[in-house]
Amino acid sequence: MLFSLRELVQWLGFATFEIFLHGLALLAFSVLLVLKVDGAAAALSWWVVFVPFFAADGLSTYFTTIVSVRLFQDGEKRLAVLRLFWILTILSLKFVFEMLLCQKLVEHTRELWYGLIMSPVFILLQLLMIRACRVN
Repeated sequence: MLFSLRELVQWLGFATFEIFLHGLALLAFSVLLVLKVDGAAAALSWWVVFVPFFAADGLSTYFTTIVSVRLFQDGEKRLAVLRLFWILTILSLKFVFEMLLCQKLVEHTRELWYGLIMSPVFILLQLLMIRACRVN
């Protein structure tokens, strides 16, 4: 089942530009991942492969801050705070997952097990389910 852009904006809380930004980051990450795994660019570290996601998170945080400040100036204080809290929660959970996964891929440590790495994703999915129920 594919979602329309309107549904994605409504459920995720991201603006259309932010969804486009994360889509471009996914495309760049996919290209770097193929180059790394295929051996064409074996010198790439896993941290470099994940740079598009880190950059998209940073740009999205910057964009969200600007939008929240504008909403706050327009008198929409409650909406500004809720949007800022929601987007920063999503982005921080995504960032923690990316950092833990990257650390696991680089170091291959036994102390960092995959259940711990996936826990931000599980929390994020539960938050998205709650938001989807509240929106509909």
